[in-house]
Amino acid sequence: MALTIDTSTEFGQRQKARLENESVIWLTTVNGDGRPFPSPVWFFAEPDGTILIYSQPNKPKLRNIASNAAVALNFNSDAYGNDVIVFDGAAVIDESARAAIEHAEYLEKYRDGITHIGMTPESFSAEYNVAIRVVLQKVRGF
Repeated sequence: MALTIDTSTEFGQRQKARLENESVIWLTTVNGDGRPFPSPVWFFAEPDGTILIYSQPNKPKLRNIASNAAVALNFNSDAYGNDVIVFDGAAVIDESARAAIEHAEYLEKYRDGITHIGMTPESFSAEYNVAIRVVLQKVRGF
């Protein structure tokens, strides 16, 4: 079952705001030896409550997800270790997801970042052509 964020609470409001406004979230997958494998990723919080991430092919996170769907997503804390938000979820490689070039909201969010890494929306979409979809299941933090 997908997580419903309770925006009637201060914690829920922070979750929603950070999902809407942050540029980077840490995706932690688990490799075949059971070791955590954290990766900073760009993401988009979809209206259906899932998180969409585009990846280059043949990356460890994709192999990890293929063998173990359990993931965690977290934001950086503030300088004092506060504002902690950690989501548990299940990830899948979403072959039905539209390409990044066809996702106007994603491109708007990351247009400057794509330019900063020396790419165009077209070249980014061609290189980061594997969509990961995460269904959020639990949240913890303070």
